[in-house]
Amino acid sequence: MSDDKTPERPSEEELARMDRDELSRLGMKLDGVELVEAPDPWPVKGTRAEKRAERAVAFWFVLAGLAGLASVVAFIWWPAAYVPPDEDGYFLYSLYTPVLGVTLGLAILAVGVGVLMYTRRFIPHEIAIQERHDGGSNELDKKTILAQFADAGHRSTIARRSAIKRSLAFGGGVLGLALTVVPLGAFVRNPHAQSDNEEGLLHTGWLPHEEGEKIFLRRDTGDAEEVVLVRPEDMDAGSMETVFPYRESEEGDHEALVHALKRSDNPVMLIRLRPEDAQRVVKHAGQEDYNYGDFYAYTKICSHLGCPTSLYEQRTNRILCPCHQSQFDALQYAKPVFGPATRKLAQLPITVDEETGYFIATGDFIEPVGPAYWERRS
Repeated sequence: MSDDKTPERPSEEELARMDRDELSRLGMKLDGVELVEAPDPWPVKGTRAEKRAERAVAFWFVLAGLAGLASVVAFIWWPAAYVPPDEDGYFLYSLYTPVLGVTLGLAILAVGVGVLMYTRRFIPHEIAIQERHDGGSNELDKKTILAQFADAGHRSTIARRSAIKRSLAFGGGVLGLALTVVPLGAFVRNPHAQSDNEEGLLHTGWLPHEEGEKIFLRRDTGDAEEVVLVRPEDMDAGSMETVFPYRESEEGDHEALVHALKRSDNPVMLIRLRPEDAQRVVKHAGQEDYNYGDFYAYTKICSHLGCPTSLYEQRTNRILCPCHQSQFDALQYAKPVFGPATRKLAQLPITVDEETGYFIATGDFIEPVGPAYWERRS
C-alpha cells in the first residue's frame, strides 16, 4: 500500500484471480469504506426462531399474491353493470369499486410488510464509515461494486430461503399483474365493435331508435317515474338547466326511465342566452342550425377527463368544469378558452315540437362526447 488509507491497486491478472469476498473487501478499501460492524442476524443456523421468522415473511408475500389475484378476478368477473338501488343485485354492484380498492391495497400493503420484515430480520445491520471522494468510476470500481452487491445478496441469505423466494415471486408477480390488468383490460374489447348501435362509443342515449321518433328534453326531479318536460317559456334568459332524453315509448318502463337518467353520456346543459349575448354568438361550421333561438344545448361531459361541466357563469357566458378548471365559451360553440381541455363540448341539435310545444332533440351528437379515446373520428 502507498499509505494507510489507499490500498495498492492489483494487476489485471491478480484481479482475475480474486473471488467475490476478496473483490468486495478490495472495493470497500478503494472507496475508503471501513466496515465497523456487520453482525449475522442468525449466527446459529436452522433454529426454530429463524424458521418462524422465515414463515412470517413468506406469509405476507403469499397474502400479497392472493390479494392481487383476488383483485384481478374481481376486475374481470365481479358484477360491474349498473343496477338501480331498488333492484336485485344492487348490493353486489355497489361493492365493485370497494372490492377492487381493498384487494389491491391489501396486496401492496402485504408486499411492503414482507419486505420490511425481511429487511429487519435477515439483512445484517451494518455500520460502515466512508470517506468522501470525487471523480468518476473506472473499470476496477465497476467490478468491485458488482462484487459488493453480490456479496450483500449472499450475506442476506436470500439464496437459501426458498420459501421466501417463492412467496415473493408469487406475491410480487401477481401484484404486478393486478397493477397492469386495468390498463391492459382496455385492450381486451374493441372500442368500435358496437359503434353502429346505441351502446357504441359514437352514440349516446339521444340516438333515435327508429325513424321519426321524438326524443324530448326532460328534467330530473329525483323521481324516475315523474316525467317533466321543458318548454322555452320555462327558462329565464341567462339560465341553465340539466336535461335528459325521454321517449314516449318509455312511459311506465321503470328500467328505461332510470337508465336514461343514469347513463353517463346522457346529461345535457340547456342554456338560454340573454338576447344581447345571443347576437354575438359564433356558430361551429356544420352546426349552424343546432340551436333554437336563444337556446343552446351542450353535453355536460367535459372533453378533458369526463367530469361534469355543471357550472354556467351568466355574466361571462362561460361553462366551467369544477374538476380541473377548464372553461368553455358558450358564445363560441363551447370551445375551450382556459384550462387543460383542448376540444369543444359536443353540441346537441334541438328544436321545439310543433304539436306539444316541448323541446326535442333532432338527432344525436355528431361527435363523441367526453374525453378522448383511440381512433377518435372528430
